[in-house]
Amino acid sequence: MNNRGIITEIFSELSKGNDEPFLESMSEDMQWNWMGSGAWSKSFVGKPQVLNDLWANVRATLKQPYQVIVHRIIADGDYVVVEMTGQNETTSGIPYKNNYCWVCKLKDGKICEINEYMDTELVSKAFGG
Repeated sequence: MNNRGIITEIFSELSKGNDEPFLESMSEDMQWNWMGSGAWSKSFVGKPQVLNDLWANVRATLKQPYQVIVHRIIADGDYVVVEMTGQNETTSGIPYKNNYCWVCKLKDGKICEINEYMDTELVSKAFGG
């Protein structure tokens, strides 16, 4: 399957609230970058850090299941860009419908890097700090 097909399947499952294919698709040397220059700009390096420091916080802060609506997928070689809107709510009941653009790099059928662009003000309101 080509990279666009891999990402399309992963996000089809995320739209249903199933994050397991997404988590399984990450390479061990995965790097996830929150783009920008503010307090929410940082990198998570290695699959354990992505799962333990990033995704565990998402699962703890947002009511499960985590869901998105995909608006657009654009693919070019190793890179697949996904534009989407989250369909979530915090555990305290605050709507969390962030707009995202993820630039995903794949290697050998696995996601090895994500550059994430998002509304960091909304992140601050939902996640604090």
